[in-house]
Amino acid sequence: MHAERDLTRLLAGMRPELHPGGYVFTTVDGPAPAGLAPVVTVAEREGLTMVVRQEDADAASLAYDYVAGWITLRVHSALDAVGLTAAVAGALAEAGLSCNVVAGFHHDHLFVEHARAEEALAVLEALARRF
Repeated sequence: MHAERDLTRLLAGMRPELHPGGYVFTTVDGPAPAGLAPVVTVAEREGLTMVVRQEDADAASLAYDYVAGWITLRVHSALDAVGLTAAVAGALAEAGLSCNVVAGFHHDHLFVEHARAEEALAVLEALARRF
């Protein structure tokens, strides 16, 4: 699959998809607890940050204070593409929506306020239609 670098094509073809459920950012000292399947991990000096399903965090008694909706931009974006994150974050910011972006090898993943995830999806769909 070809990784896209052209910003116009990236925006026009981003095809945002909202995953069901809530996702939380949490942290642990050491490795992820057994049986937990994080969708994102980031090793930081202070501990291992994980994004996990809210119900999995609750079952593992992990603390969190932010519940997010997870949106995947289904366009295969190149890791060195310029402007996609800025365009997406800018459109969401105009709507008063915060966004935490994680780049995967194939796709970009956005974590937005869970209560406003459908609204964020609509903003992204409208952005794509402009291209």
